[in-house]
Amino acid sequence: MKENVFDVLMYLFENYLYDDEPQPDRESLESELFEAGFQQMEVRKAFDWLDGLAACRDLPAGTVDECRAIRLYTDAETARLDTESRGFLMFLEQIGVLTVTSREVIIDRLMALEDEETDIDLVKWVTLMVLYNQPGQEEAFAWMESLLFENPVHLVH
Repeated sequence: MKENVFDVLMYLFENYLYDDEPQPDRESLESELFEAGFQQMEVRKAFDWLDGLAACRDLPAGTVDECRAIRLYTDAETARLDTESRGFLMFLEQIGVLTVTSREVIIDRLMALEDEETDIDLVKWVTLMVLYNQPGQEEAFAWMESLLFENPVHLVH
């Protein structure tokens, strides 16, 4: 089975993050993932990715004047995030779904998926995962969730 880190993250997101029941410990989750056919390297990278996301949970909202902030992407970010992905993040920021801080966390988590091909669907899922993890972002999460599951929007740039 050739699975990648994002597949592991999706499995965890779909099976545990929406669940209101107590979460199993890391060791139990690892065992379940191995039984489901995921490789040890991908499972380890997925848990590292989640640890990085957890570390971003309590970042301050920022002091930047958000309506005048301009985001310049590095060469590495531009190589990984195509125009459609960057435009989508800008769109979400302009309509108030993302803050400057949540945008930066999304970019950080996308860059942390080193071996993944980045496309608009990956950006949407990572955005959903980040918003789910950020306190006070319930409304933004609900908006993203409806975008993904109910009414896909096609953006024109």
